[in-house]
Amino acid sequence: MSTGDDALEVWIDQDLCTGDGICAQYAPEVFELDIDGLAYVKSAEDELLQDKGATTPVPLPLLTDVVDSAKECPGDCIHVRRVSDSVEVYGPDADEHGQ
Repeated sequence: MSTGDDALEVWIDQDLCTGDGICAQYAPEVFELDIDGLAYVKSAEDELLQDKGATTPVPLPLLTDVVDSAKECPGDCIHVRRVSDSVEVYGPDADEHGQ
């Protein structure tokens, strides 16, 4: 049951990023490779967010693409979490077996 408080945000751990660019292929509206060869999230205004741990909201229409990016990322560096309680729901720290 959705309460409307299920907003999600995504961030990338650049220390683990392999620069494959799979995320930018899946969701170019959310991810972009910078000149350093690493992936970063982008703001809703299409601005590259280069601060360590920077997060950006996951637009609902792009949720599947963002989740696929997290699942397919060879560096396991994409983290998707709930904004309300910061619990990771997709990515390397998600508890996918706890249901």
